[in-house]
Amino acid sequence: MNKHMQNPSARNISNWLFGVAALVFVMIIVGAITRLTESGLSMVEWRPLIGTLPPLNEEAWVRVFELYKQTPEFQKKNFWMGIEDFKRIFFWEWFHRFMGRLIGVAYALPFFYFLLTKKIPDGFKLKLLFLLILGGLQGLLGWYMVQSGLVDRPSVSHYRLSAHLGVALLIFSLLIWNALSIRGIKKNPSPQLYTHAWVTLGFMILTIFWGAYTAGLDAGLVYNEFPLMGDGIVPPDMWHLQPYWINFFENIPSVQFTHRWLAIMTAGIILTLWGHALYNKNAIWPIHILALLVTIQVGLGIATLLSGVNINLATAHQAGAALLLATMTIILYKTRP
Repeated sequence: MNKHMQNPSARNISNWLFGVAALVFVMIIVGAITRLTESGLSMVEWRPLIGTLPPLNEEAWVRVFELYKQTPEFQKKNFWMGIEDFKRIFFWEWFHRFMGRLIGVAYALPFFYFLLTKKIPDGFKLKLLFLLILGGLQGLLGWYMVQSGLVDRPSVSHYRLSAHLGVALLIFSLLIWNALSIRGIKKNPSPQLYTHAWVTLGFMILTIFWGAYTAGLDAGLVYNEFPLMGDGIVPPDMWHLQPYWINFFENIPSVQFTHRWLAIMTAGIILTLWGHALYNKNAIWPIHILALLVTIQVGLGIATLLSGVNINLATAHQAGAALLLATMTIILYKTRP
């Protein structure tokens, strides 16, 4: 038995971490819906302690709507919007922030309980404290992202958006890793698979970041075809910006092109990881799941593109990225020498 499981509270702590990870997964989905419905800039105030409740009467709704009318998004894009339309987008941003508060409470209260009652296994106090701090920083990063769309542009910075999603996925992965470690899940050590898995994770992270750039720049709304982009594989306006390297980060067709081919490369690497495991007769169950998930994820990505970024498909695509990362985390944990 793993030494941590000799601690009678270890299973409870592991279950708690898995539960918070599930909440973070829901939060990632809600974040996708908030972005896809263009709701993220509807709340122009950041009131982390007293902003839990939405407006409860008409006077309060008028106040927040008047604040929204002063934003670039309203003045340049949503000037047609009435208060009932505003309420619909306000809901998703409010719910997104509410989920953030809920996750904070769901993590902080049990953490301090387990800490004060000395039930956290040795070696995990600082790791779990780091997650608490990271969660607080994520809230600040979310507001930093929103601020970028309240000054002179009707959208948030795609760099800040990708950072916000990246930290959410980091928290999600660390919750799963620590839950597995504390629970003492059986491992299948394999140095070769472990190294291969790390290479796979690197490509997966790059694909996710360029996916966030694609989302932040609305790059999925151009070249809604596959595999071609216009008359060829490479879009004709691939090198529109100077210097050339900036195209990969800020030129809409180039960003979509990069995400497309990173995704295909990542899928190929995942399938070689699966083949590697089968060849060595060490295909643990998460590797089979990973191969299935990446097949579905590529299909969702193509379907999202061809649909002109249908909200349901795009949300499922972001959820798929989180599930791939969770499965990759489990593989790294189980194959670690």
